[in-house]
Amino acid sequence: MSKQRVTRRQFLTYTLMGVGGFMAAGTVMPMLRFAVDPVLEAKKGGDFIATNVKVDELTSEPVRVDFKYKQVDGWYESEVTQTAWVYKDEKGDIVALSPVCKHLGCTVNWNGSPKHPNMFFCPCHNGLYEKDGKNVPNTPPTKPLDIFDYQVKDGYLYLSMRAKERGGA
Repeated sequence: MSKQRVTRRQFLTYTLMGVGGFMAAGTVMPMLRFAVDPVLEAKKGGDFIATNVKVDELTSEPVRVDFKYKQVDGWYESEVTQTAWVYKDEKGDIVALSPVCKHLGCTVNWNGSPKHPNMFFCPCHNGLYEKDGKNVPNTPPTKPLDIFDYQVKDGYLYLSMRAKERGGA
């Protein structure tokens, strides 16, 4: 045993510092975990979602493709359904367009208007898009339709979870 005695004041100081340290650790650790946890989380399957469309069956006529994926917001997990208009262009490349109108977010349809055949039509405000998704001048949309990235695996089409914006009018 030590010959040096601990005074009451030293005992209280050590005790308060120990309790304060535990309280500080209890406060800081959740914040530290919140900051570091997303970095350490393993990524699941990438950003491409499988569709039930065989690439060989795609033609020059746009078809509506629905695909689903699970989305986690905090503790809430939901199933999100996305839609794309998919076709092959003159070169044989796959084109996957978002159906969301760039004017006010309505849903565009292929051949949706008898007056405008072979075009994407937005029924909300008579918006028109060419087959390649470019907006028709002097109609409400100010930008072309967004486009999905795609991959082909085992003959099936995989689409990105989110469409990306294209430039130009």
